[in-house]
Amino acid sequence: MNPALAFSQVNKTYALAGNGSRYALREVCFAVAAGQKIAIVGRSGSGKSTLLHLAAGIDVPTTGEVWVEGRELGRLSEGERTLFRRHEVGLIFQFFHLLSHLSVGDNVALPAMIAGEHGEAAEARVVELLERVGLADRRRDPVQQLSGGEMQRVAICRALLRRPRLLLADEPTGNLDDENGRRVMDLLLSLADDEGAALLFVTHSQEFARLADQVWELHSGELVAGTEG
Repeated sequence: MNPALAFSQVNKTYALAGNGSRYALREVCFAVAAGQKIAIVGRSGSGKSTLLHLAAGIDVPTTGEVWVEGRELGRLSEGERTLFRRHEVGLIFQFFHLLSHLSVGDNVALPAMIAGEHGEAAEARVVELLERVGLADRRRDPVQQLSGGEMQRVAICRALLRRPRLLLADEPTGNLDDENGRRVMDLLLSLADDEGAALLFVTHSQEFARLADQVWELHSGELVAGTEG
């Protein structure tokens, strides 16, 4: 079975003013199995966000290969990567990125709307997910009426809507207080389990990192040995 996500000798460099360049990632290799939960830790500027962007196909490596569910993203055009990401990858961000003019339910349904999927099946999936995060009674409410923790739960539902095999979360609790952060982290891990999705999440919290199956550290663009969560 193909891993949910694999990096093979991935390097990412960015040009500097003049003739120089800097490494954001250097010779990164790993594989994440279906259902596995990996926490990525490291100082600011260590390459964590770059790694997630490559995993999502938002960017491509300078050299090396990124594989998601058996497909090498570097062989796809930008448009093909966008479509692939919509189907196979769920993205969760620190600042939610919800649309304030839409209701809670419509924010969750947004990936289906973009894909032109409407009807009872899509609506049932929205209701199912909101029930699982305790927000079914808020489905028609304006999203700006929610608390930060509730907004992040909506964002998690949106990421899961199309049953992606890979979930990528960039500091999903970074904009929440400790209590709401723990609640959201527990919920994210539980839902990933229920859906059978691999989860790769960046966090500055050692406490939350230890909830993962393994903790990997990035140091100046290099992936150092991981530990069990």
